Amino acid sequence: MNTASTPKTTGPDIAGQIAHAMRSMGVSPIPRNYSLFYEAYIGSNPALTKDLAALGNRATQDDLDELSARYGDGGPARFIDDAHEKLRRELEALLGTLRREQSSIENYNRILGETRQRIDDKNAASSNILRNAIALLAEATGSKIIDGEKAFNDVNRHAEEMHQVRLELDEYKRIANTDSLTRLSNRRAFDDRLATVYDTSIGLQYTSLVLLDIDHFKRINDTFGHPVGDKILATVASVIRANVRKDGFVARSGGEEFAIILDGNTPEEVMVMCERIRLSLESTPFRNSRSGADYGTVTISIGFAAAAQATNPTELYAHADTALYHAKETGRNRSVFYEDGMQKNYTGKNWLIYRT
Repeated sequence: MNTASTPKTTGPDIAGQIAHAMRSMGVSPIPRNYSLFYEAYIGSNPALTKDLAALGNRATQDDLDELSARYGDGGPARFIDDAHEKLRRELEALLGTLRREQSSIENYNRILGETRQRIDDKNAASSNILRNAIALLAEATGSKIIDGEKAFNDVNRHAEEMHQVRLELDEYKRIANTDSLTRLSNRRAFDDRLATVYDTSIGLQYTSLVLLDIDHFKRINDTFGHPVGDKILATVASVIRANVRKDGFVARSGGEEFAIILDGNTPEEVMVMCERIRLSLESTPFRNSRSGADYGTVTISIGFAAAAQATNPTELYAHADTALYHAKETGRNRSVFYEDGMQKNYTGKNWLIYRT
């Protein structure tokens, strides 16, 4: 399948499109390939989309990994490999230290046993034998203390190095879960967070999923170009983040799509927040500070559903997506809460982009 010519519609299941394209090209369905195809499909990197399409049906894993490295996705993968290798080396070194310490303890116990045997011997009354036994014990104890101090220092050193590797991995995880353009959480982080909503049944009536989609964003890109579109995306992200509680989860879940997961609010309170976001964005000026060019008013459509209205993440996402569809169909630039009986005339999108 030619990814460059694939229509980017808002209705069809994007995960299904990606899976079909990967199968058509004979691509292995591993996470880093899903990530690469997803970025190409949402059109956030036209050069990646073009280069991926150019591979046709002859793409090898090396070709795909080269694209990942070229467009920024390969670095993190190599970082993980390097971090794992560091951890492996440190663990081997630590195990080596512990094995040497075990051998030292066994040798010390052997000397103690031999010395006790000498003292218990019928000739142990001899002062020479006793002096020799005491000297031997003193030497063995001194060596054991030195070995113990060295082992302690080695273990501390390896533990500190392993701690640094863990910090590096934590930093990578933060970077890997952050959208580079908007600095919000990305789709991968959103999938992981949404998957945890039903880990407990407590408070589901106060948990909501909100989906937001910039109105006519394709027209904005076509009219003003992708650089302007990117700036608008970043501004919209800032407006959304500024109007959500600090502990609220906010992500860029697709090209011009955003998602919010809120705990501890009633649907009425969530609606107030949605309207605050919508009105704030509607009143935000979008102008070029240098040229004075006015990009016009940017609006957003919002749909949301309460977790208590569904039984699992897939159903919750479908409800919120249906509400978003109704917001679009009834005029855009509005907030809609999902109600039983709401339907739409196409198959809902799948939230499982990185968890399939």
